[in-house]
Amino acid sequence: MTTRIEERPGAGSEGPRRLYADPGLPDRIFRGVARSGGGFVLAVMLLVGGFLLYRAWQALSRAGWSFLTTETWEPDAGRFGIAAVLVGTILIALVAILVAVPLAVGGALFIAEYAPPRVRQTLVGVVDLMAAVPSVVYGLWGLFFFQNHVLGTARWISTYFGWVPFLAVDGADPRDPLANATVYASSTLIAGIVVALMVAPIVCSVMREVFSQAPVGEREGAYALGATRWGMIRSVVLPFGKGGMIGGTMLGLGRALGETIGVYLVISPIFDIQWHVLQSGTSSISSLIALRYGEASEFGMSALMAAGLALFLMTLVVNFAASSIVARSRSGAASE
Repeated sequence: MTTRIEERPGAGSEGPRRLYADPGLPDRIFRGVARSGGGFVLAVMLLVGGFLLYRAWQALSRAGWSFLTTETWEPDAGRFGIAAVLVGTILIALVAILVAVPLAVGGALFIAEYAPPRVRQTLVGVVDLMAAVPSVVYGLWGLFFFQNHVLGTARWISTYFGWVPFLAVDGADPRDPLANATVYASSTLIAGIVVALMVAPIVCSVMREVFSQAPVGEREGAYALGATRWGMIRSVVLPFGKGGMIGGTMLGLGRALGETIGVYLVISPIFDIQWHVLQSGTSSISSLIALRYGEASEFGMSALMAAGLALFLMTLVVNFAASSIVARSRSGAASE
C-alpha cells in the first residue's frame, strides 16, 4: 500500500494537505470479492422472498388479514390461516430456548474457564459434532426414547403446578395414579426439549467464543483484587460476553423457529390454539408444510407457500438482529 500527499482543491502551497492511501491491487481485489459475495447473498435472499411471495399471492389475496387470525387449515374450503401453527411455533421455540440457554451458558463457561487445555479441545470438538447431527436423529430419539421417560415428569408438573394456566392439562386426573398418560404425549414441552438439544450446541459455540475473548488484563486485575474464579467470571467474563449471550440466544431462537423434522416426528398436529405446553397436541409452521405438502392442491400449495413466507420473514428478522448483536460482541462492544 502506498501513500500519496495531494493538495486540496483551491488550497495554496502553505495550505493543509490531504493524505490518500492507495490500497493496491490485492486489497482492491479482496474488496471486490467481499462486496460481490455480500451482494450475492442478499440477492439470493431477495429471490427466495420474491419466489415465496409470488407463489403465495393467490392464497394471500383471497385470505387477506384473516390469514393471521384463522386457526383452521382447510384451504380448499376457503378457511385457512396460521394463527394456531404460529402460536405453536413460538411456544416450541420459547420452550427450546428456556432449556437450551442455561445448558449452553454452563457448558460455555466450563469449556472456556474451568476445563484443562487438553479436555477443552475435546469438548470443543464434541460440541461442534453435536451441532452437526441431523435433526431426524434427534426426532427419532425424542419419539422412541425420550418421550416415554418424560411423561412422569410432565404428570408431576401438572399435578402440583396445574394451577398455572399454561401448565394445566385438560382431561388429566392427578388423583388417579392409573390414569392414561397419553394426554401428556406429543406435547409442546417434549418437542421444545428435543429442539433445545439441537440448538444448545450452536448457542454454546457462540458463547464460548465470546467468553474466551474477555480481556486478559481485566481478568488479572480481578484476581489481583482478591476475586475468586467465580468472582472474576461474574465481574469480567459475563459483562464482557453479554452481547454474545444475547446474540447466541437469538441465533438459537432462529434455528428453533424453523426446525421441521425433529418437531414433525414428535408432535401430534392439531389446528387449534394450544396454550397448554404439557398437553398432547401442538403444531408448527414447518411441520404443517411437511405434513400437507404431498397432498396439497394447487391452491393448497399456494397457502403452504404463504405459511412459508411468514416463517421466512420471522426467522429473517430474528437472524438479522442476532447477527448485529454478535458482531458488536466480537468487536468488544459488549464490554462495560
